[in-house]
Amino acid sequence: MADSTPLLLGRSESSNESKQPPSLDETIEHCIGEFGLAQLFQAILVSFAWVFDAQQTFISVFTDAEPTWHCTSDSCTPASDICHLPQNSWAWDSPNDTSIISEWGLQCASSVIRGLPASSFFMGCLIGGLMLATLADSMLGRKNLLFLSCLMMSVAGSFTTFSNNIWTYSALKFVNGVGRATIGTCALVLSTELVGKRWRSQVGVIGFFCFTLGFLTLPAFAYINRGSSWRNLYLWTSVPTIFYSISVHFLVRESPRWLFVRGRKDEAVSILKSIATAGSSGILMSFSNLEFGKESWNVDTYSAIKILLKKKWACRRLLTVMAVVFGIGLVYYGMPLGLANLSFNLYLSVTFNALSELPASLVTFFLVDKLNRKDSLLVFTTLSGVCSILSVVTGETSANLQMGLELVSFFSACTAFNISLIYTLELFPTCVRNSAISMARQSLVFGGMFSPVLVAAGSRNRFLSYGIFGMVIGICGLFVICLPETRGKTICDTMDEEEYNSTKIDLPVAG
Repeated sequence: MADSTPLLLGRSESSNESKQPPSLDETIEHCIGEFGLAQLFQAILVSFAWVFDAQQTFISVFTDAEPTWHCTSDSCTPASDICHLPQNSWAWDSPNDTSIISEWGLQCASSVIRGLPASSFFMGCLIGGLMLATLADSMLGRKNLLFLSCLMMSVAGSFTTFSNNIWTYSALKFVNGVGRATIGTCALVLSTELVGKRWRSQVGVIGFFCFTLGFLTLPAFAYINRGSSWRNLYLWTSVPTIFYSISVHFLVRESPRWLFVRGRKDEAVSILKSIATAGSSGILMSFSNLEFGKESWNVDTYSAIKILLKKKWACRRLLTVMAVVFGIGLVYYGMPLGLANLSFNLYLSVTFNALSELPASLVTFFLVDKLNRKDSLLVFTTLSGVCSILSVVTGETSANLQMGLELVSFFSACTAFNISLIYTLELFPTCVRNSAISMARQSLVFGGMFSPVLVAAGSRNRFLSYGIFGMVIGICGLFVICLPETRGKTICDTMDEEEYNSTKIDLPVAG
């Protein structure tokens, strides 16, 4: 097969046909390979979107919680069912507006009604991921979609404060979820495409730290606002996001890789000049003479998904990644939901699970460049599965041991998810990378949709929750064997380039 790899050609080399000209990736590496202050600022600013992402994801834990109550008459006892007591025989411990449950009198509503806002949010995440994911690869680019997603999420969160019933509240939560769906994906892809391959993994982990920061700051905001209206918590988290969205619009740079792929060379050169290190000035002088042909197939909004499904190697990689992440998602969302079924203090167990995100990010940061992607994913998914099953077996023996095994399982699942995102962005070229990672994240949410059903069944038989969690993540993790290793490999920018490099790897060595 002829070498169809798109090349970035310098005029000084055009007459030397015997010499292989540098590829787009190699040329950009010369400019941004060294990590400068401008790139550090861009990486941190872009990754900070994960803070607001985490806050909106978990805010329902506080705003939709059922407050504690006390008896006000002798006809009431603390062990009574609140729904069978006269209205004047009990009262909430806090003001009515501290939760949507107490404000709208939902304490006796069905579980479907009470869970509708959270369900609407995750449904919005699914639909938003499918609708908006490819816009970052086609029409809008990484920066513009990150700006619009953050703005939509923050505006919807702000308008949530005007809700006067659960139906309006659920509708706004749906819009909030649609906006939130692509924030993490855009932030990860954009931050890693603004640096060279040497720093790609470390920059990707910054987003994981920011997500943990958002998760941990939310309880602090909730504690400060205890006794106040639940609407205040939405304002505390949504208004700063609006200002952040504005800063993204004016301060963040678009990915030069995406601009080159889309044929917007002048804009790409301008961005490279603004973030390149001082030692790259000589290379930047020749950018005006460079030519690059954009891929003709990537012309409509959903062409990225179409080409991923059309190319057999790409479709195989995508389905394999989604299978692995599905198993991870079942544990990632299921473990915290099932903590009430364990023989351990619920408040401590929730705190420990939240803190598990931090060491998972640290392990990813320090080991991602030292371990193969395939081996790492296989080890962590297997460890998570084994510990999840063992937590069921040892549950009757020691509550502390059971909690320890649950934490190891959840920590392993968090680490596996972090590595899987980095692995996915290395498996797919620039032109479809955002769409591929979005599909992987959708698979994570899809796995989480099954978790509540299994947790409910696990209240009577613990194996139906934690046992199945362990089996599924262990089996799904085995699919990673079918994927190629990418650690230390140069990432590609076009489908032809990726296909060509994959073919060269598969060809037998002559002699």
